Amino acid sequence: MIPHFVLLFDVFLVLAVLYGLESSSLAALFAGLAAGLLHDSLTGTPFGLYGFADTLIGYGAARLAQRLVIQRPTGVLALVSFAVVVQQAIVVGLEFLLLPAPEVPNPLWVVLSAGVCGLLGMSIHVASVHWRRSSEARRRGRMGRLRLG
Repeated sequence: MIPHFVLLFDVFLVLAVLYGLESSSLAALFAGLAAGLLHDSLTGTPFGLYGFADTLIGYGAARLAQRLVIQRPTGVLALVSFAVVVQQAIVVGLEFLLLPAPEVPNPLWVVLSAGVCGLLGMSIHVASVHWRRSSEARRRGRMGRLRLG
């Protein structure tokens, strides 16, 4: 319905990167694959372009999270923004290799998408951390009242 919405928001990539931050490399690889193939099937792009790109991004995010401690919201913002740029580079490279008439995205849209997806990823990360902390506090409160005596 809104053609430019897909250019700005790549929710599937954001979720694949955030899942990669919290899980193992293999799980992130499969999450990226599922997110990319779902993106391909819903947007009508040639099947497998975003599947391949998101697979690499999910795996790379998981490996990076294993090497670095990425807990601050600004780190998540930078990682998701960088992931959007790398995804677009992979997709453009695959289009040049596989398609007869490749389309290069406008660099302005790539920068805007990186910013918007980075902010979306940071917001989801902050909300999930807040939710985990509050649910852990509620659990501790319930366990503190429980006395077996």
